[in-house]
Amino acid sequence: MTRSIDSYIALADDALRTVFAHPAATRETPRPAALDGPMSEAQRRQAGALMRVNHVGEVCAQALYAAQAVTTRDPALREHFLEASREETDHLAWTRLRLKELGSSPSLLNPLWYAGAFGLGLVAGRLGDPLSLGFVAETERQVEAHLDSHLDRLPPPDHSSRAIVEQMKLDEARHAADAVHAGAAELPPPAKALMRMAARVMTTVAHRI
Repeated sequence: MTRSIDSYIALADDALRTVFAHPAATRETPRPAALDGPMSEAQRRQAGALMRVNHVGEVCAQALYAAQAVTTRDPALREHFLEASREETDHLAWTRLRLKELGSSPSLLNPLWYAGAFGLGLVAGRLGDPLSLGFVAETERQVEAHLDSHLDRLPPPDHSSRAIVEQMKLDEARHAADAVHAGAAELPPPAKALMRMAARVMTTVAHRI
């Protein structure tokens, strides 16, 4: 019972830190080779909105990995999820820092995004480890494609945001490959379509709020 209570306390602490605290990265923030050029106010707002969406994605990643680490009974797989979560914390810190530099703020709906993603992670975890890993692999593939689109949409002078997004894209591709290597099952097409639909809602709302 004590261990169960401690686990719930740890989960609540992780959630509060993710949503409200300023996370510390274990890796230095990626920096571009060239200095940022001057940006108009419209370009700065556009960059801030895109990085807010990316920050929300990292909030959701923390929730997903936390839920899946809780549901798996495989100690090695639990450590796999926790290690990926630690690396995603770098992304969380980088995007939060960049938002501050751009004069923008995180999404006001971050508690809602975290709760929804945690629920999805629990469902995926309850379906068994292969499908849970498949959910990770598909999520990371969709995030990678999403980040790729942001590289095209970021204002040309914003080299700093682009450097962060490029490193995040590399990390997400590796997370997907790691999940496949760990035994991920391929999700059925309807599940992938639902995931894309949910991501579209999140990105559309987070771009503005």
